[in-house]
Amino acid sequence: MSPGYGGAVTFSRDAFIDQVNRRCAAFLEERRAEVSAISPDGAPLVDALSELTRGGKKLRPVLGWIGWRGAGGDPAAGAEELGVALELFQAAALVHDDVIDRSSTRRGQPSSHIRFEELHRSEEFSGDAAHFGTSGAILSGDLALAWAGEAYAQAELAYGAAARSGNTARETFQRMHTSVITGQYLDVLAEVGHPAPTEEEAVARARGVLRYKAAKYSTEYPVVLGCALAGGSQDLTDAFAAAALPVGEAFQLRDDILGIFGDPETTGKPVGDDLREGKRTELIAYGLFRSPAEESAELTAMLGDPNLTEAQVDRAREILVSSGALDEVERSIEALTEQSRSAEEALRAAGVAEDVLEEFAQVRERLVHRRR
Repeated sequence: MSPGYGGAVTFSRDAFIDQVNRRCAAFLEERRAEVSAISPDGAPLVDALSELTRGGKKLRPVLGWIGWRGAGGDPAAGAEELGVALELFQAAALVHDDVIDRSSTRRGQPSSHIRFEELHRSEEFSGDAAHFGTSGAILSGDLALAWAGEAYAQAELAYGAAARSGNTARETFQRMHTSVITGQYLDVLAEVGHPAPTEEEAVARARGVLRYKAAKYSTEYPVVLGCALAGGSQDLTDAFAAAALPVGEAFQLRDDILGIFGDPETTGKPVGDDLREGKRTELIAYGLFRSPAEESAELTAMLGDPNLTEAQVDRAREILVSSGALDEVERSIEALTEQSRSAEEALRAAGVAEDVLEEFAQVRERLVHRRR
């Protein structure tokens, strides 16, 4: 069993985030030079990723850093390389997700495919601007995914992590790819497939999409990767996974709520887009099965309507509140949060230091109670 990192942390979370931002920018600048050497015309593929990875909360790198410290890793050195890999992996997922969902904005800015559309129009290229935008975004996302693997390999090489962790970290990194891509497909399928016949099945389907498309790679995989790369034992990585996955699920359930009830000025995305895209979330599942037949039919008709008005979104909110769907999801978030708190005892018993546990608790509370 690996000892936890002990003593007061003099290297702060903000300092780590700055470190990841600098390293990620430098990594992409190197890749930009590589692409530009092939042709200067390819530079926008990298510029889109640089914009997407600039700044932000760096949730996944921070959780990787927590797992790294929990297994005795130096808080000031090592985890930033993993942070770059996680940022690039997320960038790939976001770029492709925005294409699939036809989302025009990301964090209050144009999505990558919209940026490529704008490039097509500003340069007065021939052909279909929308198709060019989709093509450019897919290729940019592909590069991000490939470079995430390259950054991860650099992390193993630079810190001798492969020798310390055996195959645990590498297998987890590969599993993350399979999980997210399969979960994304299940999300697409849920929008067009036959509706679930019961509330229980509808909620189970929605939770499956949420877990594999987003929750595991948002919290569980990053903290497990950090722990494994620092030499953490299987028992310790399992304990971190048990504490982190419920946070990821609560985080994504909060995201579902914000997608319909959030303030677009805060979230950076148009409110109601989940309805327009026909997302079969847990929130929607409860709304459909717990509403009177007439209101359930009304909500069903809204799903997948790209021309949904603000008034219709307001009406959907009314149905989700009056049916008790919103309250039910809030209860699920609280239950998942408590599950994570309880799982911390295994981490404490494994020797993870209190300052690491406190950092994890702070991240958890921020994620499940966020407004953006």
